[in-house]
Amino acid sequence: MSPVRRRTTLLPLFLLALTASATLAQSLPRVSPEEVGVSDVRLQKLTDAFRAYVDRQQLAGAVVLLARDGKVFYNQAFGARDRERNAAMKTDAIFRIASQSKALISVAIMVLQDDGRLLITDPVSKYIPEFRRTNVAVAKDGGGYDVVPARRQITLRDLLTHTAGIGYGQGVAADQWQAAGIQGWYFANRAEPIAATVARIAALPMDAQPGEKFVYGYNTDILGVVVERASGMPLDQFIRTRITEPLGMKDTYFYLPPAQRDRLATVYSRRDTAALTRAPDGCCMEAQGEYVDGPRQSFSGGAGILSTATDYARFLQMLLNGGELDGKRVLSRKSVELMTADHTGTIYNTPGMGFGLGWWVVEDIGPRGLPGSVGEYGWGGAYHSTYWVDPRERLVVVYMTNLIPAAQVDDQTKLRTLLYQALEK
Repeated sequence: MSPVRRRTTLLPLFLLALTASATLAQSLPRVSPEEVGVSDVRLQKLTDAFRAYVDRQQLAGAVVLLARDGKVFYNQAFGARDRERNAAMKTDAIFRIASQSKALISVAIMVLQDDGRLLITDPVSKYIPEFRRTNVAVAKDGGGYDVVPARRQITLRDLLTHTAGIGYGQGVAADQWQAAGIQGWYFANRAEPIAATVARIAALPMDAQPGEKFVYGYNTDILGVVVERASGMPLDQFIRTRITEPLGMKDTYFYLPPAQRDRLATVYSRRDTAALTRAPDGCCMEAQGEYVDGPRQSFSGGAGILSTATDYARFLQMLLNGGELDGKRVLSRKSVELMTADHTGTIYNTPGMGFGLGWWVVEDIGPRGLPGSVGEYGWGGAYHSTYWVDPRERLVVVYMTNLIPAAQVDDQTKLRTLLYQALEK
């Protein structure tokens, strides 16, 4: 351990959090861990664990932000934003959040329901006529598949709960999705509006009948087009004016302003137990992505947003507060309650878990075998970031990193375990 590093480990965690970045956007209030019933001494285990992930080359860099009672008690950056350039990770680093984008779009849909612009029971075809009649691919014994009509129309609620039968183009009729050039979650390289891509999706065979299975896929990208049609605004403008600006989320975008290029975290890959490698430039899913210099035309609500730990924490705190933050109401209290209830029952086939309107919901902590609380909700992203909200413990947790694939890294479960062991009240 170097002398500089030894001095750092002796600093109180509260001071580390306050000095980690000089360029933070609007943040939640900051306190010491003890002020919100968390042991500063026991949190050192979390700090030590994440430094070890960096030392072992399991992570290049990461940011962990923890808040309780609306106050940040831990905000720490680890490792490097760009190893090849010797650029240290800072707490204001901007990350590709991939499927964490889904939470913002799901909230946007509920904002429009609060406005009286739509109902989540509406058929998708009310806003996107191409979805009036859809088809489903059914596998045949011995190979091949038949294409049959959907038994009913897909609703917005089906999309919110990923029970519309729409995957990421890798299902039974993958050949047709491949021929259409629509597979995988990455859209940043597309030189067309998202509505044009979604219109083509409607014509392809889906993976299951509406309402019958949990199928994770393009559901939220389709909802992004619904937001545009119901609001009369481009998706990025609606998200900015109704969610990110009211919440003071100053570093959340679909495409990065070129002036912020040096704050974007570099993507790394880890396969099996091999050392980290820098992901290649350009597209697509296991690359740096065209979030700065690409066409900048496709607003992917399912996986296209960039953000910081600070910004995302403000968004989650709004939800924990019942839809408002700093006196600005984004969403009604009853809509938050609806979003955080289980809507899928046994369809979401994960022990102890249900699925709400955009994220998992904990119904029973026993089957998971990890500490936590009934009523938690959260999700994650393909670049290995994650988040959750624990209303019982009044916690907001944001973990940002850009690692894909992330083979044999247990950082997310370790984060959970080492956070909850530090709670004293």
